[in-house]
Amino acid sequence: MSTLPSPVRCHVVSGKGGTGKTTVAAALALALAADGGQVLLVETEGRQGIAQLFDTPPLPYEERRVAVARGGGEVKALAIDVEEALLEYLEMFYNLRRAGRALRKMGAIDFATTIAPGLRDVLLTGKIKEAVTRRKDGRLVYDAVVVDAPPTGRITRFLGVTGEMAGLARSGPIKTQSDGVMAVLKSPQTAVHLVTLLEDMPVQETADAIADLTATGLPVGSVVVNMATEPVLPVDALPAAAAGRLTGADLAPALAAAHLPGGDALADALAAEAVEHARRFAAQDALRGQVAALVRPTVELPMLTGPIDLSCLYELAERLEEHLTAGVAA
Repeated sequence: MSTLPSPVRCHVVSGKGGTGKTTVAAALALALAADGGQVLLVETEGRQGIAQLFDTPPLPYEERRVAVARGGGEVKALAIDVEEALLEYLEMFYNLRRAGRALRKMGAIDFATTIAPGLRDVLLTGKIKEAVTRRKDGRLVYDAVVVDAPPTGRITRFLGVTGEMAGLARSGPIKTQSDGVMAVLKSPQTAVHLVTLLEDMPVQETADAIADLTATGLPVGSVVVNMATEPVLPVDALPAAAAGRLTGADLAPALAAAHLPGGDALADALAAEAVEHARRFAAQDALRGQVAALVRPTVELPMLTGPIDLSCLYELAERLEEHLTAGVAA
């Protein structure tokens, strides 16, 4: 794929709740599939957000094509079902699928994943690793796997729990599987991309996540600034407006020349709106500085009007393609 100059094949997308990480993950999958790529988009949280974005029926536990990218590439999607993943695991390593089905009928699987939530993450990361490394006729099935992962507050735990499992098991299939998963997640094949908004809390959570991921040896990719807005005022007018030096008297002559009704009251109201807008943009600009201080490749995606549909995803994918072709990992 011409859009994939880096060795990264497993793209894990996380972000604070409300930052649009599922939308970014979907757009990234489309970008990676450009020019004929085969990409799998994986959902881990059971919300069926991917199905909603691509306007498809709820995803089952099987890989289904949800979109065709520019140049004929394909995006398939998979919503990982924890019970099915456990049955698959039992069959793969212990030849116990039938026994696993009996456990499911008894409710034992649901009970186990409830009292041991780490088990759920082990199964999810194991399935992700399987998709990344799967081969057919000696060739990798997917050029890239994009994971719509849990939020930043638990992304390090989500990716690292399998490593903890490897530490508990000294030998056997569990040890082998856990080591294999961590070998992929901590390798140059993987990058964890963090989605933020130009707001205090998301930027701080992004900084914290980068520190946690780095401390545990998990590879950090790019920071995606989502829903970035452009100023509606001329750039050279923003400092004065932010300082409150724009008044209704400054706008009144232009409003009168345009023959707009409202007089001084309209001019004062518009001036107040302009000042508030300039101050919000100045605050966002300060947060851009904080994002830059994270020293990670960064891309901004625009605020789009209306609900996010497939055409919006393609528009965002174009922006991400530009980021990819610039030679950065995501």
